[in-house]
Amino acid sequence: MTLNTLWFIFITVLYTGFFVLEGFDFGVGMLLPFLGNTDSQRRIIINTIGPHWDGNEVWLIAAGGATFAAFPSWYATLFSGFYLPLFLLLIGLIIRGVAFEFRSKDDHRLWRNLWDWCIFAGSLLASILFPIAFSNLVRGVPINSDMQYVGGFFNLLNPYSLLAAMGFTLLFILHGATFLSIKTEGEIEHRAKELVRWLWLLVVLILVVFLITSFAITDVRHNLNVLTILVPILGLLTVLSAGYFMRKSQFGRLFITTCLTIAFLVLTIFIFLYPNVMISSLNPAWSLTIHNAASSFTTLRLMTIITAIFLPIVILYQVWTYWVFRKRITNEVEKLTY
Repeated sequence: MTLNTLWFIFITVLYTGFFVLEGFDFGVGMLLPFLGNTDSQRRIIINTIGPHWDGNEVWLIAAGGATFAAFPSWYATLFSGFYLPLFLLLIGLIIRGVAFEFRSKDDHRLWRNLWDWCIFAGSLLASILFPIAFSNLVRGVPINSDMQYVGGFFNLLNPYSLLAAMGFTLLFILHGATFLSIKTEGEIEHRAKELVRWLWLLVVLILVVFLITSFAITDVRHNLNVLTILVPILGLLTVLSAGYFMRKSQFGRLFITTCLTIAFLVLTIFIFLYPNVMISSLNPAWSLTIHNAASSFTTLRLMTIITAIFLPIVILYQVWTYWVFRKRITNEVEKLTY
């Protein structure tokens, strides 16, 4: 295995970790104004993700930094060509982060409602824009021979990317509702479980359509192998198995299946992409690959050594935080932080 492939895998792992962990954050944020009828209930909902949301976003920062260092041409083309959607995404994440911290600074109802809807809007915007960006990488975008994106913003808003946005947004909502079902009690827990029961089948149907469409319109159908077939099937099997655990009211295991579903779907996108990192719809020869977009061998080797030292430490720390905050959030409002 070359260092180029190793770093493509590493970036894939980082984005997979981000979407699995931040996925339920986004889902909880989108459900906040609807599952919480009172200020106390909304505080409980926010406190389920309060200790985790900022740590989860570190995976995105690490993924962006790794892309910049390992594949600078990929980073340059992606961030310049997708400037407007990524700018909107950044605005959404900023508003969302500010809302978590500002919401409880004032007891006024209008003040708190404003920030609640900011959390919703930031979570929804991120849930829509991320799938649009990544689905277009697989579908192909207009890149010329100079590795420059020559399309516009609306070129990214095609039926395939909108289907991806709808599928992943609903999957994140299902993921967030499942998380709330194991982290809350009483009325919120009941509402979250009811939402899971009617949303699950819709998510299954949309994901089936998305995967079939992916095989139909991308070049992966010409490069079929074990991974391009097995990983999407595992994604479907995990989301289907969620229905079994739902009927058994085993919501802890159900949450594991939604984690695995998101992981397999993100892996599917990157497996379809490899060895490319951005596919040119103008000429396949102009696509960015793990070879022509990569840094030097010396840079990749140094980064590999540093990552091997510090990555296990970061992972152990995050596992520890989830262990510390593993218990359900009770209805004792005086003990809530946010």
